[in-house]
Amino acid sequence: MSVTSLKLAYFSPTGTTRKVLEAIAEGIGIEPVEHLSMTSPDAAEKSVGNFTDELVVIGAPVYAGRLPEVAVKRFRRFRARDTRAVLVVVFGNRDYEDALLELFNLSKDLGFVPIAAAAFIGEHSFSTPDVPIAPGRPDKADLDQAVAFGLTVKHRIEDLASPDSSVPLQVPGSFPYKDGMPSIEGAARTLVDICTTCGTCADVCPTGSITVNTVVETDPNLCIKCCACVKECPTQARIMDNPIITKIAVWLNENYSRRKEPEIFP
Repeated sequence: MSVTSLKLAYFSPTGTTRKVLEAIAEGIGIEPVEHLSMTSPDAAEKSVGNFTDELVVIGAPVYAGRLPEVAVKRFRRFRARDTRAVLVVVFGNRDYEDALLELFNLSKDLGFVPIAAAAFIGEHSFSTPDVPIAPGRPDKADLDQAVAFGLTVKHRIEDLASPDSSVPLQVPGSFPYKDGMPSIEGAARTLVDICTTCGTCADVCPTGSITVNTVVETDPNLCIKCCACVKECPTQARIMDNPIITKIAVWLNENYSRRKEPEIFP
């Protein structure tokens, strides 16, 4: 198997998926490494060239056991020609359920050949200092495992040096897929008294739901509840106090605080 370069293709509103993929790339050790972020709103219209003999690591967060719909739509702009791919999902310490299988099937539909896959843990989007859910993850132990996984991928590439080499890979999940994240009305809001209208929230919003002029306005119909604006606000002026999300966060904190570890396939 000849690999000319390494590409990291991801949807990562809060940066946890990107961080995991960067650690995997470190372990793979192929240069150059190109980032293909599908996170910002302009990614919906981004021109994506055809993939051929690169190795592509594709990553996305898990929302209620599924891939985010917006990520799926953006990934569908990819076109590959038997391009080897490594698949990664990042979940908030509860479960990834059908998300990895969904990414597996999607990648094959787009022309990729998956050779390895993994599910890592990242701090949950709904996590707060008062109601922590996998806080600080991926941590050093997670990233060390990601580097080790990348080294495993490197060896797998070497084993696939022959054009006739097969790529047996199975990942967990069920089809038809479970229902994804339910529609929840509302969005994060701004505490006007401490907001400086710096625009950070608008810059990190993956769907362009936030506009900043003299005040911050959020379109609840575009908000995907990723909480990137909450986590990145430099003055902590953005908060997600939607009662439904608060209830979910408390439930996750009470029932899924025990540390889970990454799962690697094969």
